[in-house]
Amino acid sequence: MRHRHTHKSQPSWYAKAAILDRSREGRRPSVAVGYALIAGSLALLLAGWYALFFSAFFPHTGVWVLDAVARDTHYKYLAVMLIPAGTAFVISNWVGWQYYRNS
Repeated sequence: MRHRHTHKSQPSWYAKAAILDRSREGRRPSVAVGYALIAGSLALLLAGWYALFFSAFFPHTGVWVLDAVARDTHYKYLAVMLIPAGTAFVISNWVGWQYYRNS
């Protein structure tokens, strides 16, 4: 009697992903792209810190975006409050998915 495998050894998308990986072989992003990502991330981080923490202590800068955020008293905290709310949402969805899969 032959034993039938109930599970595949690899997921169905594995072969498709391997084909995509071979087509991009040898193409890596340049170092300049990495430095640009780091510089952009730091610029957004510093602008966010200024808008949230330091804008109340400094006079207006003349940059209309930073001044508009500095005058705002409500929505500049929305992004900060979305982080814990989004984290709680993702964790609760993951726990629910685990309950569903293992029930």
